[in-house]
Amino acid sequence: MKKDLLVLCIVGVMIAFLVTGTKIQSVDDYYLTHLDEIAEGSETVFLGIRCDTILDNWGDLDPNLRYEKYVPGDGILLPLTEYALRPGDTVFETLNRAVRHNRIQMACVYSYQYSSVYVQGINHLFEFSCGPLSGWMYQVNGRFPNYGCSQYKLKDGDVVEWMYTCDLGRDVGGDFWNLGATAYAPADPIARLHRAYAAEGGEI
Repeated sequence: MKKDLLVLCIVGVMIAFLVTGTKIQSVDDYYLTHLDEIAEGSETVFLGIRCDTILDNWGDLDPNLRYEKYVPGDGILLPLTEYALRPGDTVFETLNRAVRHNRIQMACVYSYQYSSVYVQGINHLFEFSCGPLSGWMYQVNGRFPNYGCSQYKLKDGDVVEWMYTCDLGRDVGGDFWNLGATAYAPADPIARLHRAYAAEGGEI
């Protein structure tokens, strides 16, 4: 009898969820759907994505990508937006939730050699899509870390910008060959290797 009552209660709860449209979410899904809901006292970060350098290098862009859905007229894929910060969040984790939340395509691969995620493309703009020195890089609080985006742990108030470079970082205020002075580095060590070889006309 008790067992039958328990079964009936469970069935009743399930029917209630279905009728009311209540959705059970995982922790990741909750943070994804509530990414931009900032509670008072919450720790937050700011994140933006831009590709405006392509506008000045349109002739080098892959012809298949010469559409506004890939490169907006102002070059802004995601304006600087405030997001909730989860404990232990890295640059990559915040980017990953932001692009999913805003339905922006992203491709990445994990490098076991460098223990980091390498962001290959955002919104179908990949490394070398706009010339041999092009690709994605990121900066935090105006500086470009020299290690992978999944290794950089964020803190409250950090400002992260992902930007597309067409000239090995020089067109966005960086300089690949002068890391110490400018703190420039692509989003991952693999990217540094690819771009260094490309600059010298070589291949990996």
